[in-house]
Amino acid sequence: MEAHPIIPHLFKTEYRKIAAVLFRRFGFDHFETAEDIVSDTFLSATETWQRQGLPDNPVAWLYTVAGNKAKNLLKHQQVVTRNAAANAGHETTEEMPEIDLSPENIRDSQLQMMFTVCHPAIPAEAQIGLALRLLCGFSITEIADAFLTSKETINKRLLRGKDKLREANIAIQFPGPDETGRRLEIVLRTLYLLFNEGYYSASHNTPLRRELCFEAMRLTQLLTENAATNQPPVNALLALMCFQSSRFDARTSSSGDTILYSDQDTSLWNDALIAQGEHYLHHSSQGDQLTRYHLEAGIAYWHTIRQDTPDKWQQILQLYNHLLQLEYSPIAALNRTYVLSRVHGKAKAIAEAEKLQLNGHHLYHTLLGELYTGADNQQALLHFEKAMMLCSAPADKKLIAAKMLRCR
Repeated sequence: MEAHPIIPHLFKTEYRKIAAVLFRRFGFDHFETAEDIVSDTFLSATETWQRQGLPDNPVAWLYTVAGNKAKNLLKHQQVVTRNAAANAGHETTEEMPEIDLSPENIRDSQLQMMFTVCHPAIPAEAQIGLALRLLCGFSITEIADAFLTSKETINKRLLRGKDKLREANIAIQFPGPDETGRRLEIVLRTLYLLFNEGYYSASHNTPLRRELCFEAMRLTQLLTENAATNQPPVNALLALMCFQSSRFDARTSSSGDTILYSDQDTSLWNDALIAQGEHYLHHSSQGDQLTRYHLEAGIAYWHTIRQDTPDKWQQILQLYNHLLQLEYSPIAALNRTYVLSRVHGKAKAIAEAEKLQLNGHHLYHTLLGELYTGADNQQALLHFEKAMMLCSAPADKKLIAAKMLRCR
């Protein structure tokens, strides 16, 4: 039976909302039961709407049907419990179950699920997988495609994550006030990694996966809508995501090829997203906390400045200097050397880049090839050839090949 065209869209937007409420109501001991109810609700919609046509309010229909299915199951469980208690000579006074699918409870349930799947007891790779499955409504196939692995691997990864949640008896709830800051750091790290997986996946055929980026943004925005989690680092991360997303339309060509920053059509940059980024960046400046997200948001902000002035690159260089002092990473150090070339010239940048000795990374050799081009084309070609050998992503290989052609 063919599904109504609106159902795939509603599955993307409403599955995760209904599921979050039911996960919270049933708990992880009955996780599969909650999933079955949501799946059965969409199956009922497919069958009923095919026969009777689309209801006036499809979302309300889904919520009503899902709520009724959940309540019927809970009532059945109550009857079984009551009969067992009566046979044992006990009395039970359980209230009739309620399923609250109000916007407020959906938001609270999603936030609590976010902290649950990002619990420190769960491995980082499982956190991202669980977030995509439970908070974003991605299918196993979609998650496997995102990480370029098999459905079996993803199923095992998610199963291990769920088992950890059960074994540790982790409740679906907000952490206490003393724990919120520490737990929020883990949530932000997971959302940051999820966004980066969409923004640049070294192993994927597609250089940009917008759906992953936008899901990370949606979940981060949820955090800004709650008083307990609307903290400066959250706003800084959301600002970073807005600034990076603002250049999506300019980052790839109509054929899907990557377009480097210096070659982008700045008229395609999204001014509304840039303005949103500035809004969240302003809110992130409250207080005296400085995180990597603040500094990376600042770097991304300066990249949205269309005028290519020396001051722009000097500001970016200073931010990279602060970032490396706060939290060193080889990729950040590599990116800094490119900025250094814009401020102090290629010779100084080459000297700094070669100190990094990131010989096993294709981005390192790509950058050196770029820096040597025009000064020593033979050396540039050697680095491009090494980059090509180390690179696995087709989009990157195509970009390196174009650089080699220009160099020759």
